[in-house]
Amino acid sequence: MMSFISKMFNETDGENTNSNISNPSPVDETERHTHTAPQHLEDVATSIEDKDIAQVKAEKKQTEKSEKLKFAFMLAGGCAGCEMALIDISEKLVDTLDHLEIVFWAPTAADVKYKDLEAYPDNFIDLAFVDGMVRNTENEHMVTVLRQKSKVLVAFGACATVGGVAAMGDLHTKDELFDYAYKQSWSTDNPDGVLPTSEYILDGKYNLTIPAFTDRCMTIAELVDVDFFIGGCPPHHDFIAATVNLVLSGEMPAKGTWLTSGKAVCDVCTRNPAITGEMRRPVGQVFRTVEGQPDPVKCLLQQGYICFGPMTQGDCGAACLKANMPCRGCGGPIPGIKDFGARCLTTIGSTLKDERTCDQLMEKYPQLAKFVYRYSYTSGMIDKRKSAESVPSRRNLP
Repeated sequence: MMSFISKMFNETDGENTNSNISNPSPVDETERHTHTAPQHLEDVATSIEDKDIAQVKAEKKQTEKSEKLKFAFMLAGGCAGCEMALIDISEKLVDTLDHLEIVFWAPTAADVKYKDLEAYPDNFIDLAFVDGMVRNTENEHMVTVLRQKSKVLVAFGACATVGGVAAMGDLHTKDELFDYAYKQSWSTDNPDGVLPTSEYILDGKYNLTIPAFTDRCMTIAELVDVDFFIGGCPPHHDFIAATVNLVLSGEMPAKGTWLTSGKAVCDVCTRNPAITGEMRRPVGQVFRTVEGQPDPVKCLLQQGYICFGPMTQGDCGAACLKANMPCRGCGGPIPGIKDFGARCLTTIGSTLKDERTCDQLMEKYPQLAKFVYRYSYTSGMIDKRKSAESVPSRRNLP
């Protein structure tokens, strides 16, 4: 446009000053000839062009924003590894951003405050992901707020869906956890034995507060209503991309669905005896991964290396098995399993040859509960009567 306007004025050399572009308002002859025509006209043209471009950009931006899905991402209690997995979808993320308007991403990616989320109208956000478990009162409050502001809420990753690694802390009391973390650990320098408190009066006048530690971990679904679940520690990027495509296409499955391949790790593992044609045999000896060198081709469980592949979601493509390491269940349970740890015990137990082999398993894994519930203790059935007394019912903000 700029070159076209300049060319037009150069050709007229001031003679065609009645042009709407060069002279949008009436100008008398005196004023017309007191200006240096090319300089004046070019300035006007630039001004008009800038105005047009700015207006077009504003209109385009407004149109694009109105067509984009309003998206939010929030980390509750966790390590933010799930958010790194979202970044791993690489260039697909760039394409996705053409369809999403990120209105909230905290506390990791965007310069927004919790009060910004609280200020949105209810159901303002079209789609929200939340990763991490509920471990303190701040997590409780913000997850409840996010639910209220979102039309669709997705529990994203192992911590959000089944509790994650941090949930193993619930196999201890709060006093045991605090005593070790703030007094006994080798890196702690706390000669006065001070423990954190949720409120503290500084200098007799400043009331300082921090979030209070809850009685136990909670999954997101224990606190609020969840529409969809994506497992994994972290979720595999291929299934994150597939989920985003589903969202953008508007072809979401029924509420409550786990967005996964639906296959177990064994289903996608090339060592599976069902694929290699080998006959399964009872396991007569148990090994830890630090013992010996497993055959890189044969089934690890058949070799005596305890593997949770039969009950774990295989969205990872059996990645650990390809590195000659047994599955530890980070993908979460395959659909239909309500208690991952209990299923591990029954499945592994049924493969062991005799009592002697069972004793060997107990000897080599003395913390067996932490072994089988490494990622999913919160979603299991153990100690649920006690836990139910300390967990608030699902709620909305007043």
